Amino acid sequence: MYDKIIDMQNQTVIVSPKYQVVIPREIREAGGIKPGSRMSVFEVNGVIQLVPVKSPAEYRGLLAGLSSTDVPTDPERF
Repeated sequence: MYDKIIDMQNQTVIVSPKYQVVIPREIREAGGIKPGSRMSVFEVNGVIQLVPVKSPAEYRGLLAGLSSTDVPTDPERF
């Protein structure tokens, strides 16, 4: 999904009077953003980030192969 770098030249957007912005088509397509997509919004060191929110079904299999028996039982963990 993130293996294509998008040329940010000429990717300036304007904030509307309602504080809305239009995400450029190339970025929407690369991120799989469709009308009605939910986004989380973060501000980190003055940079605003929009992150698509995935449905629970999209997380299925994310931790496949992870062993719960490899977790140390150090008493200080609890």
